[in-house]
Amino acid sequence: MRPNKATLIGMVAVLLWSSIVGLIRSVSEHLGPTGGAAMMYSVASVFLLLSVGHVKLREFPRRYLVWGSLLFVTYELCLSLSIGYANTARQAIEVGMVNYLWPTFTIVAAILFNRQPTNLLIVPGFLLSIAGICRVLGGEQGFDAAGMLANVRDNPLSYGLAFAGALIWAAYCTVTARIAGGKNGVTLFFILVSVSLWIKYLLEGGGHMEFSMEAVIYLVLAAGAMGFGYGAWNVGILHGNVTVLAGASYFIPVFSAALSTLLLRAPLSGAFWQGAAMVCGGAILCWMATRAKDAASRKR
Repeated sequence: MRPNKATLIGMVAVLLWSSIVGLIRSVSEHLGPTGGAAMMYSVASVFLLLSVGHVKLREFPRRYLVWGSLLFVTYELCLSLSIGYANTARQAIEVGMVNYLWPTFTIVAAILFNRQPTNLLIVPGFLLSIAGICRVLGGEQGFDAAGMLANVRDNPLSYGLAFAGALIWAAYCTVTARIAGGKNGVTLFFILVSVSLWIKYLLEGGGHMEFSMEAVIYLVLAAGAMGFGYGAWNVGILHGNVTVLAGASYFIPVFSAALSTLLLRAPLSGAFWQGAAMVCGGAILCWMATRAKDAASRKR
């Protein structure tokens, strides 16, 4: 596949992912955090089997199967459960914002482990992203250490899972670009995620699922956004321009917050939007740091 076409396909993932936080939360409100996530990944797996096709394990590099499966499954568990376990719709959006530190972490990981050229812009970019999350978590007061700690203490599991997920997804993007050998294992990975969630659901003794037309609509939309989104992203990072895709993904926090506040009917404060813009701006600075160095290298 041509790199430009693969990059465009990866761009589709950016649009689909912007809706994920609101859709996951909507599904979990009807079907429960674990049961809803299990249903979402099961339906998404069916979508991927129909669109991407069956998995041929013999064609995949063994290291990619092992590390790709481990990192992908762990990340998806962190993402879906962090949003599902949020106490309120507003908190779900905040948790989603913490998860969107992954573009910044991806660039940092590419610099540290893939020797991605960079310059000093990476430092203010990273710090701005972290400061943006602090402003988001500070509530109405913005930069408020006491308010931020109180917010996190209200639900450390959700915030902790979201932060861990951001680190894990950055590792996934960095590792798979090196060891995948051009293969796309997203269908297998989604099946493994759904199996893991159903096992968790059964071990917890099951739970009530309130199926309704609204629940089914949200389920299908969420599964489609997740399944097709990750399918498109994997094509992009395996065959396209990873740096360009990372740059485009930096706008997801703002798009996601806008869609989530509409879907969940959860008004957001001015401090939140400022923090979201800072996360986005910090990630863009990180991207510019790598792009500027690449341009300088090509001129030589």
